[in-house]
Amino acid sequence: MKLVIFGLTVSSAWANGHATTWRGLLKALHRDGHQVTFFERDVPYYAEKRDLPDPPFCDLVLYPDWETVLPRARAALRGADVALVTSYCADGLAACRLVLDSARLLRVFYDLDTPVTLAALREHGVAVADGVHYLTPALIPEFDLYLSFTGGPMLEEISTRWGARRAAPLYCSVDPELHAPVAAPDELRCTLGYLGTYAPDRQPALERLLIEPARRRPDERFFVVGSMYPWGIDWPANVWMRWHLDPAEHAGFYCASRLTLNVTRAAMAEVGYSPSPRLFEAASCGTPILSDPWPGMEQFFAPGEEILVARSAEEADAILGLSDAELARVAGAARERTLAEHTGANRARELTALCEATEAAAPSAISS
Repeated sequence: MKLVIFGLTVSSAWANGHATTWRGLLKALHRDGHQVTFFERDVPYYAEKRDLPDPPFCDLVLYPDWETVLPRARAALRGADVALVTSYCADGLAACRLVLDSARLLRVFYDLDTPVTLAALREHGVAVADGVHYLTPALIPEFDLYLSFTGGPMLEEISTRWGARRAAPLYCSVDPELHAPVAAPDELRCTLGYLGTYAPDRQPALERLLIEPARRRPDERFFVVGSMYPWGIDWPANVWMRWHLDPAEHAGFYCASRLTLNVTRAAMAEVGYSPSPRLFEAASCGTPILSDPWPGMEQFFAPGEEILVARSAEEADAILGLSDAELARVAGAARERTLAEHTGANRARELTALCEATEAAAPSAISS
């Protein structure tokens, strides 16, 4: 199968989860014999922090602007079986129109930010992020398949309110070759580690689940890795900060943490069924996870058995007081489930199966 993808980025993992998700998925597709061309606009923000300029698992096309790359995009689509446009794609609307006007291929929209997308459609009539417009309501029914990072009830809205022909989840995943138990670097060792960019709607939960427990445990070390945190935050003296870790260092950070913290964005927590890639990464490394609650969690991990859930500082502090043996039991169960269900190889098989099922259901519409 030949796939053409118009997406945000695969070349830079700086402050975004799209690249990590794509790398594991595309690596697995490549291993299964599929060919992928990925179109990414060459923007300064990612160019300055590009850690994978020449991925071995796909043909990466970095382009300066849409008009320049349009002839190459058209040529790629003529030989493709499947074309995907993703949320936050820098030239999303133009890419959607190009894909939808192309014949004899399966046309897919892959929403890696579904709650954000649908909230923008409800409020503004267009999905927009960081000034980038990437989807309108009129385009949704034209796609053969709408894939979503978010499952649960939101899939029903995509179909009934927005008219998607077929909506299905394709969740994030992990590459277990990159995220695995490793020797823990001494400089990153901590009781509780958190890997996440600052977001105002996440900060109250970070206060409850990490900062307040750190105040209660002044002799223990806590660690936050992430960019864009404002200067006004009252960090306890035992909370250490780093602005960034390269993706190659993430496994070491997880393994150096006695527990890792997951904090969910408000839009994701409200609708649920939106696991963060960090959950699967930490679990694959064998690190126990402390998380805020969100609907649908049990579809991915069993609370209390494979993941530990806290709503308050008191609950978080109690979890930090669990024995090493209990934490190891939880971490082992989560790792086993992740390797069985949540790897890039799992998602690659799910993607190809969804494409094949969609084409089989409406072959005449796709070949016209």
